[in-house]
Amino acid sequence: MKVYREITPVKPSDVYSIAYYDDPQFGYPLHNHPEYELCLTLNSSGNRIVGDAVSSFDELDLVLVGPYLQHRWDDLGNLENRSKASVTVIYFDQDLLECGLIKKEAFYSIKNMLILSKRGIKFNKNISKQTISRIKHLQTLEGFEGVLEFLSILNMLAHSSNQELLSSPKFESKSENEESNRINAIYDYIVDHYTERLPITVVAEFANMSESAFSHFFKKCTNKSFTQFIVELRIGLACQLLMETQDTINEICYKCGFNNISNFNRLFKKYRQTTPLQYRYAFEKALGNNSNPRYQLT
Repeated sequence: MKVYREITPVKPSDVYSIAYYDDPQFGYPLHNHPEYELCLTLNSSGNRIVGDAVSSFDELDLVLVGPYLQHRWDDLGNLENRSKASVTVIYFDQDLLECGLIKKEAFYSIKNMLILSKRGIKFNKNISKQTISRIKHLQTLEGFEGVLEFLSILNMLAHSSNQELLSSPKFESKSENEESNRINAIYDYIVDHYTERLPITVVAEFANMSESAFSHFFKKCTNKSFTQFIVELRIGLACQLLMETQDTINEICYKCGFNNISNFNRLFKKYRQTTPLQYRYAFEKALGNNSNPRYQLT
């Protein structure tokens, strides 16, 4: 699978950079870049790939993509107002998390949102509508005023409700907001063994905790049950194998740690709203062979 590196317009002296595309052509290849990307798409609809998530988008789409997370939008041109389509992208450097100001308590929500963006975040319709005017206003600002408005937009998004994480934990680098070294070690252990039979009792024993204490601790740190987390990791690996290999569905099922094909198909459809075969077909259909000077093969 080819993943291209996009050359973004962010310069070392920039806090952020805005790119506006009127009547965009879409169709860019699957790509990534070291910068964060806040992408606002209007009056378009089609398919979107973020990490291992292949899903549709409609005429109002606002997504935050973290550093090096592969992504691509494809417009299907099936809306009556397609002629009014536009894309506005705000790029900003991955070093923002290392800024001393961001580490202050007042910026905690922004920092946490940026960490979660390693999986891609889709924002709900209400907050997306509010963001349209804010981003248009940001385009008219420069210097310190622009920086203040940019941070204000991030703060508004960070405090919004019903944020949807797009990609599975398989495509997320280790989170920086774990509460202790213990959860780091647990995460590493799970990642090393999740394709095997991995009952909760084994991981609880590794963590030197009772099963009930471990369940409570894990849910508090990850906001997911242990079982859900394992399933999402396995589904994420399955998506990767469906995209990158020609392995059969049956082979992928057992490579990912599922014990039977019917259970694999049922859980895959639950988490991806499609079957494994349909997912592979949708990805191959969405993935095209485009060339653009903004992109370099990595």
